Amino acid sequence: MKDSWIQTHSGRRVSLPIPSPEQILIEDISWSLAMKCRFNGQCRAFYSIAEHCIRVSWLLPAELQLAGLLHDANEAYLPDIPRPVKELIPQYKQLEDLMDNAINEKYGVKLTNCDHTIIKIADNVMLATEARDFMGDTSLWGLTEIPMKKKICPMSSAFAEREFMRRFYTLI
Repeated sequence: MKDSWIQTHSGRRVSLPIPSPEQILIEDISWSLAMKCRFNGQCRAFYSIAEHCIRVSWLLPAELQLAGLLHDANEAYLPDIPRPVKELIPQYKQLEDLMDNAINEKYGVKLTNCDHTIIKIADNVMLATEARDFMGDTSLWGLTEIPMKKKICPMSSAFAEREFMRRFYTLI
């Protein structure tokens, strides 16, 4: 089998499909997530995955905030695939899980099934809020969570990257 890996912003090689925790670097995660736009770039304004993760972490109880901040960290190393497309590629979840395992091991995140559920609810509240603020008519999306009252004013990618790092070091 061919040696598969990606090179990160810092120059590190991250092995695929099974990375080692030693290959993971928070600065690479922060940089990449700040450079990637939510909704496959199909939104009304640039809104980064880093900002999404920051906002999800704000919705969670203290003991889950780091996990919330890192809940989409695998997207720093793998493409962000919209949920409807992901449902068509069941094997992709396996790649995400392998990446999540390395990231969670690196940063000491251990989650129960209940924790996953709580984070998913916060993620869905943010999805509903983001959909309202950046996507126009989403009435056919089947969203069940109620959006937050406050409208999102998106951060620049540079600000989101710095805020992600600040949030990480506050939580770690």
